[in-house]
This record gives sequence, structure tokens and C-alpha cells, in this order.
Amino acid sequence: MKKVTVITDSNSGITQGQAKELGIRVVPMPFFVNEETYLEDISMNQQEFYEYLEKGADVTTSQPAPETLTSLWNEVLEEYDEIVYIPMSSGLSSSCGTAMMLSYEPEYEGKVFVVDNQRISVTQRQSVLDAIELVKKGYEGSQIRDILLREKFESSIYIMVDTLSYLKKGGRITPAAAAIGAVLRIKPVLQIQGEKLDAYAKVKTIKQAKTTMIKAIRKDLENRFHDPNGENFYMQVAYSADDTEAKIFKQELEEEFTGHTIDIMDPLSLSVSCHIGPGALAVAISKVVDELQ
Repeated sequence: MKKVTVITDSNSGITQGQAKELGIRVVPMPFFVNEETYLEDISMNQQEFYEYLEKGADVTTSQPAPETLTSLWNEVLEEYDEIVYIPMSSGLSSSCGTAMMLSYEPEYEGKVFVVDNQRISVTQRQSVLDAIELVKKGYEGSQIRDILLREKFESSIYIMVDTLSYLKKGGRITPAAAAIGAVLRIKPVLQIQGEKLDAYAKVKTIKQAKTTMIKAIRKDLENRFHDPNGENFYMQVAYSADDTEAKIFKQELEEEFTGHTIDIMDPLSLSVSCHIGPGALAVAISKVVDELQ
């Protein structure tokens, strides 16, 4: 039996400490604060990042250098026969495409399997957890990749953004739209399904945002996934900066969707927060992989 392991990036929300507990490796995503490079959970943590934002720091994102990935792959392949690498969605970052291109090199062909299953944050984390369990069940790298690709559209994320300024900086919306939104105190609810990041609704309060997201999840379960009670779905919560509202939202979701226990309530990765900013709140669902039911 081949010895298979899993690698992901820090967009999954998995910290370096959690990675050690899970027996996997996490590639720290690089980002810039005032033009200085930092690595998530290595040279800057969550608290430090938001302290910089409070001071008006300019933040932008980057991607791991190809040498960073190949060096890690080479190290891991000294112990393992195959790697399942699960980066963030190719629709949201070019890092996935870079990894896929590198995996086609002769030394990695048949050894490194890059999974572009169009996920990010807590849904990406769930894919990692699924891959770990599939490894335990004896599946090989190519089989795990194929299973995760098959399931890649079986998830949804809805996220409320507290401020439009970071979306404006990242070019997601125009300066004019951001200015109008700020005047009207709009809190957009965004939708991520597959590789698409789309506007879903416009609200003015956190309460309205939570109601909107709950209805959206309910609609997806009933109409898109034909599983009204979400019996075959995981449910997760994510947030940026402060988990106070996330804890309340978690309880509201568990009351609304009876029988669901939300085990994952993660802060958004710093590279995602560069585009979202503080005060974001999200809910996600991910289908339980058939092989793990």
C-alpha cells in the first residue's frame, strides 16, 4: 500500500499547530503589510494583523514562490510515496494553477496530485479533513483527488462583509460603488459557489445579514442539494477579527437547523482578510463525501 499524505495552504484556516495534530503540512500564504512580506501564522498572527489594520496599514496578497512548494514536496516525498495537495480555489488565486503546473514536472508526475476543488476557508478545510480520512481508508492519491473533484460543487459559502473598503482595494468593486455603499451603510452578503464570488444581497444590519444567510442556506439545501434538513452536510462558521458575533450566529444556526452541531468555527485566513477586512461573518455547508458516509 502506498504511503499518502495531505498538504494544504493556510487559506484553509488550519494553523501550523493544528497541522501537526492532524499529521499534515500547511503552506503559509505570503502577504504584504506596508510593502513588507509576512507569512501567515509564521511571521504574523491574527492579532498582529488586525492591529496593523486598525492603524490603516496597506495590505495586499501574494502567492507562495514555486521554490517554496517544490522544496516542501521534495522534503515530504522523502517519507511518503504520494502527496494530495489542496490549495485554495483557482478562481480566487493563481497559486492553484502554479501548483498544478509544477505537479506536471517529471519528478512529481504520479506523486503529487493537486486538487482544484474550488474551495476556500472552512470548505477547503473540510476537503482536507475528508482527504485525511480517505487516506486512513487506504485510498491512493489519484483516487482522493478524483473524489474531491467530483464533490467540488457540493458546497456553499455566504459571507457578510462589514466594510467595502477592502473589496475596493482589491479591485472587486469600483471606488464609486464603495463610496455609495459607505454612505448608505450597506453590508453586502457575498456568495461563493465553486470558483465564483458573487454579490448575493445588500443589507444594513448584522441581524439582517444573518437572516439572509440562513434563508440562503435553507434554500440551497432544499432546491440545490435536495436535502432539506441537511442530513448529509457539514455546517461551518467563519469570521474575521472578532468571534463574538460568530458565537451567537453558531448558536442561532444550530437552533434553526436542528440536529446540526457546528464543530468548525474558524477565523478567516489573513490572505482572505486582506480582501475582506475585519467584521466579516460567514456560514458554509459542505456535503459529506459518499465514501465517508
